[in-house]
Amino acid sequence: MKKLALFVCLLVATVAAQAQFEKGKWFVSPSLTGLNLVHDTELDQTSFGLEAKGGAFLLDNVALLVQAGAAWNQNNADVYTLGVGGRYYFDQVGIYLGANVNVNRWDLGDWDDTRCSFGLEAGYAYFLSRTITLEPAVYWNVDGEGSRFGLKVGFGFYF
Repeated sequence: MKKLALFVCLLVATVAAQAQFEKGKWFVSPSLTGLNLVHDTELDQTSFGLEAKGGAFLLDNVALLVQAGAAWNQNNADVYTLGVGGRYYFDQVGIYLGANVNVNRWDLGDWDDTRCSFGLEAGYAYFLSRTITLEPAVYWNVDGEGSRFGLKVGFGFYF
């Protein structure tokens, strides 16, 4: 009986998740608790950041995103980011791959710089309810100074 109940619960969760990745749906994904903890391979340094994304599904399983973020102590500077990107969700279960292009503003006291970067991301949208997800992800960003990889955790709100 327990196995049947578990199967029915998983089936209902999958059907509820499936409806959220359809054309015309919207979502907002703030990483307010997402610690965006990054380790830079060139400087052997760790930084902390916050990020917010929002987007719309243009096709089933395909979302267009806009994003903004901030990171502190990244190469001893504060970095503010604006960008656009996209996500593809696999098999309606919440696993996604994403790519983005960003403009980063570096601020280090007397020194300022603006750089473009490219990023890749892989994650999972785990549905806590019909419209709220927990979204752990790994990511990799590349700019003219090197590359950074990291982990982040955020929440998603699907409308």
